Amino acid sequence: MRRPRRSSLAAPPPDPFGERRSVARCERLRVLGGAFDFETDSARLLRIVRAAYAQLPVHRIAASTPRFRVRLVLTPGANARRPRASPGEPPAVRALAADGLLCGAMDRANFVALTPQQRSALIVVARDMLRYPYHVRYELLEFAVYVLAARVQGLVPLHAACLGRDDEGVLIMGPSGAGKSTVVLHGLLAGLDFLAEDSVLVRPAGLLATGVANFVHLRRDSLRFLAGPERRALLRRAAHIRRRSGVEKLEIDLRRLRCRLASAPQRIRAMVFLSARHAASGRLLVRLPRRTVLARLAAAQRYAAQQPGWTAFREQVARLPGYELRRGGHPLAAVEALRELLPDR
Repeated sequence: MRRPRRSSLAAPPPDPFGERRSVARCERLRVLGGAFDFETDSARLLRIVRAAYAQLPVHRIAASTPRFRVRLVLTPGANARRPRASPGEPPAVRALAADGLLCGAMDRANFVALTPQQRSALIVVARDMLRYPYHVRYELLEFAVYVLAARVQGLVPLHAACLGRDDEGVLIMGPSGAGKSTVVLHGLLAGLDFLAEDSVLVRPAGLLATGVANFVHLRRDSLRFLAGPERRALLRRAAHIRRRSGVEKLEIDLRRLRCRLASAPQRIRAMVFLSARHAASGRLLVRLPRRTVLARLAAAQRYAAQQPGWTAFREQVARLPGYELRRGGHPLAAVEALRELLPDR
């Protein structure tokens, strides 16, 4: 009996990389100003995509909407035991790059590879990583979507929150634990429009900002300012997650609540830096000199400062008012201070 011929570099099998293979599931979702086609054979990976990006307001940044292609592949994974960063979570993602190819690798079985020039990405997930859907979504899927959207559309990626009204917004910045999420939650409950909690992409021309209005992440003690029934209602809807830092948080899906999600990109009117200082005189907002604003911005946005478009963004931001927002007795006091910076209805 004739043995089957083994594949080699000299005689590879047809379509060895699966480039022409059709997938069972494909869904187009509008995210961050782009139209993303998510392709996969895995129903579980598609559920993670929908949990992240389904039922979001459609934001349009430019006259034409760019198309993106993201393929998600579920593999059996490696048989060898993989080292963990700490018990109960996968290794942290490492960013890698080579001549236009950008990668984010957890380990040899879980990684992202993308190319902005082709507007496409490949996400490979080992089957045992499905035990960590939060990490798959937050560190692999979002890595691909945010980088593609920012690089192709020339947007500046900021670590910031954004609340607004009537398509105009305020950027809220501060280190992890500064209270951005608490201010955002109370701003939502007070009727402000929610653009994003942690990541904002800004077009330098006109300072037009977009984000993903899906989740807000809170420490449990952040709910102490809410009334009992309101607090219990949020707790019923919250999932429990654990950050890389070890901090446990509540993840609340705002699409399931009656919140005002920003229906369009917001034009930035002001920049606010959260402070741990308490307002001694009762006035929470303190106007900052332009030099101080630019210095704090550069210190808070070290990644963004290395991206294309930063110089143009910095020139535009220099024309905006900047403030330090100090702490009051209740988060609603901070919300009222932010209202002063937004247009009156």
